[in-house]
Amino acid sequence: MDKERFYDSVQKIMNEERQINGIGTYGEKTMHAVLKNYFEPYSDGHEQKIGGFVADIVGEDGIIEIQTAGFEKLRKKLEVFLPVSRVTVVYPIPRNKWIVQFDPETGRRGKRRRSPVTGSVADVFAELYKIKTFISHENFRLCIVMTDVEELRVPPEKNGLKRGRRRGYVRFDRIPLDIADEIYVGGENGWGYFIPDSLPEEFTSLDLGTASGVGQKYASFMLNVLSAAGAVERIGKKGNSYIYRSSGK
Repeated sequence: MDKERFYDSVQKIMNEERQINGIGTYGEKTMHAVLKNYFEPYSDGHEQKIGGFVADIVGEDGIIEIQTAGFEKLRKKLEVFLPVSRVTVVYPIPRNKWIVQFDPETGRRGKRRRSPVTGSVADVFAELYKIKTFISHENFRLCIVMTDVEELRVPPEKNGLKRGRRRGYVRFDRIPLDIADEIYVGGENGWGYFIPDSLPEEFTSLDLGTASGVGQKYASFMLNVLSAAGAVERIGKKGNSYIYRSSGK
């Protein structure tokens, strides 16, 4: 993790967007642009065509795909990329978030409030589930970037939505403020990262949910993905609960 390079990337992208789009307008994918510049400051490595698909970054460390949501869009790319190169999927998770009412026509900012919701590394599983058939591949690697962000929200009628179609403000953009952590999982760094050391050798979804603080329902979801990654194995059943054991991967 390089905070100085991250701050430089934020400044560069924000300045470019203001110059291109005007002082009151931001691109819809500022987070994506910042992370792409952070992981590869030289634009020659950006947007490279491989096997009929365009990769966000191609460099000495292989292919890097920045995905802020919608991992299902990666399936066809991974089918082509993984057999020929290491692929790192970068997923940003807002650790802390400040919500700002925003007028894209004038650039005027309204109230700024801190969201009571904080992000967790476990949030990635809702997306990993969509590509779970690929995550056990030796060339697949995940990078979770924990960030602090400002989330700009605008009224629906100023975001291309008809009035009344959705109530309240909708997200317009996320502006990165800080980077808190950079976590690599997969390949040489096993998926056991998500299994707390406090768990017993044999455990249930309830045990994992309690130890991780995510609750039993989401822990069951996590175990589904971790099983696909080869990190855990189901070894039996006790009552209505399945029993798992870490595979050490």
